[in-house]
Amino acid sequence: MIAHAPTIKIGGPRYAPLTDATIRAFLIETPALALKLGGAPTDWQVREVGDGNLNLVFIVTGPAGGLVVKQALPYVRLVGDSWPLPLERAYFEHAALQRQLRHVPGLVPQVHRFDAERAALVMEYLTPHVILRKGLIAGAIYPRIADDLATFAAETLFRSSDLALPAAQKHQMQALFSHNSSLCKITEDLVFTDPYRIAKLNRWTSPQLDQVAAEFRADASLKVAVQELKWKFLSQGEALLHGDLHTGSVMVTQDDTRVIDPEFACVGPIGFDVGAMIANFLLSYFSQDGHETRAGERG
Repeated sequence: MIAHAPTIKIGGPRYAPLTDATIRAFLIETPALALKLGGAPTDWQVREVGDGNLNLVFIVTGPAGGLVVKQALPYVRLVGDSWPLPLERAYFEHAALQRQLRHVPGLVPQVHRFDAERAALVMEYLTPHVILRKGLIAGAIYPRIADDLATFAAETLFRSSDLALPAAQKHQMQALFSHNSSLCKITEDLVFTDPYRIAKLNRWTSPQLDQVAAEFRADASLKVAVQELKWKFLSQGEALLHGDLHTGSVMVTQDDTRVIDPEFACVGPIGFDVGAMIANFLLSYFSQDGHETRAGERG
């Protein structure tokens, strides 16, 4: 059970991973969703496109339109059931999206249904959007991206902070998202701990970057600085963070920007979301030469 949401229980007797064979029956339980797709369920096309680490993601299209269905699994999809994860993360993603929709309704996908028992979200199908990271790798230029992401960060962070919220509302929000501890622990490990030690999930280009990785592990001053940042992440509950704000969590066209996947949402220091996105843009900038087909074409 979730604090401050006593009627919400995630998972239940009807929980099972959705499949191409069962997702139509799931969607027709809600007549409004069937209307959005149009036609009969046999007319709908279903594609499982979840290329991430954690969840199932389906795109369902019909004669009238499309939907995205995202379902939490009780484990890390990339690894399997040897790494269990709570289904409750679907609830926290929904809770974060509801808050973001109030503050920046044009910058996140619309939510059409949340099914707690199946740990599933049904959302707007964003098309012809692409993942920002893929667009940047391809050398695309998005004229709205700076303004849109600045607006997303400013509005969501300010409006969930003590600068905007009454103290009681801020405490309730902090208490609620403190239960998203399993996802926050992943952030703590992958951002602030594992890169600076021998860890199972570490990856780098070997042997070219072996020396750089070894220097990270041996740099005591760097480790102290990073642990100070980890302390801030753990102790400075300034605002509701997206928690995983990078170029893989943004979908774009030339005219539209949407931030997706806030399942890592937690209350923490405002600078975390801002710094994560800036760092991703720096990584993209310094990698552009490597993506050129002709020397200097992206200069």
